[in-house]
Amino acid sequence: MTQPVPLAEVWRGDLLESVHLGHAVVCDDTGQIVDAWGDPDGLIYPRSSCKMVQALPLLESGAADAFGLTDEHLALACASHQGAAIHTDRVSKWLADLELGDSDLRCGPQQPADKDARYAMVRAHASPCQIHNNCSGKHAGFLTLAKHLGAGPEYIDIDHPVQKACRAAFEELTGAPSPTYGIDGCSAPNFATTVHGLARAMAFFAAAQDNGARGTAAQKLVNAMTRFPELVAGETRACTELMRAMGGRVAIKTGAEGVFIAIVPEKKLGIALKISDGATRASECTIAALLVRLGVLDADHPASQKRLYGPITNWRGLQTGHMRAAIAG
Repeated sequence: MTQPVPLAEVWRGDLLESVHLGHAVVCDDTGQIVDAWGDPDGLIYPRSSCKMVQALPLLESGAADAFGLTDEHLALACASHQGAAIHTDRVSKWLADLELGDSDLRCGPQQPADKDARYAMVRAHASPCQIHNNCSGKHAGFLTLAKHLGAGPEYIDIDHPVQKACRAAFEELTGAPSPTYGIDGCSAPNFATTVHGLARAMAFFAAAQDNGARGTAAQKLVNAMTRFPELVAGETRACTELMRAMGGRVAIKTGAEGVFIAIVPEKKLGIALKISDGATRASECTIAALLVRLGVLDADHPASQKRLYGPITNWRGLQTGHMRAAIAG
């Protein structure tokens, strides 16, 4: 098995202080590897990076059309949002339109990452609800599909029709049966695949055309993500800022424990990467470097510079070092 390779470096002064190792794959629409670092066959959990795959059954089933879902709904279905009002207000309205509420979610309450929402909650002596969970949009999508199918309320159970549909889509797009699954932070099953398999799935989205239920669904999800990047993540977040920097040409999505994907329609390429130690700072740096390497992200854009050469400061605000991608442009 190929070992992980350096993908991101941390420098303090003139000394290389830390190195983040990992695996990365660029895949074309035929499923072939165009470029790779580390082990393409390394088995990983995609975590939240595969939410667009989990959202496919929502559209393919006809549920999205039946309930009048818009691009904003679809962007939230793919989101790991930070619990800002623009996210929670929309999820609450979505649930109300389904004649459901916060108690019907199964993702669990989570303190919002958005500072305004969090501070307002503290001032009000309030506790977070499940709509504040970063995955509440995905779960609203699951509930929509469950209602459309007439299935039971425990939509996160592995043998529930919703999860069976998600697993089928996941295995078809990654090109292999998933050998195992784990329970994600939001309590939904997360199916394992290789880094190559995840990149292969993203290449499918990159090449999707409006010529069938699945192709149309994939195209709609990518368009929703790039049209509403602020709903996919939120202000200051890498997904939002980098998608804006690329002017809607590329969809990207982070996942916990150092996973990141990119969907590049103009080149019909998918990217997947995994940082071995799970560091988000390294996954953001590496995805930016790969997008620059492919010529779809300007290395000089402030959002790029923030990740590619992110300054590291101490408690006095003095710059003590910087991040740097180990992948050459």
